[in-house]
Amino acid sequence: MERALKHKYSVGATVYFTASNVSRPAASGTYEVIRLLPTEGDDCQYRIKSSSEAFERVAKESQLALT
Repeated sequence: MERALKHKYSVGATVYFTASNVSRPAASGTYEVIRLLPTEGDDCQYRIKSSSEAFERVAKESQLALT
């Protein structure tokens, strides 16, 4: 039986996003967690938004840290 992963960050949390070199170019920096997303493999996912960008991004928990 699979164990459900629990999200480490909550909606409204301020996190530091570190962009992956493999994925689309993205600015590392401070973001706000907008929404919790379903897990992908063994990593929780989040929808995050920077105040300096007009759009939201999807980030894996391994790319985030508390500020």
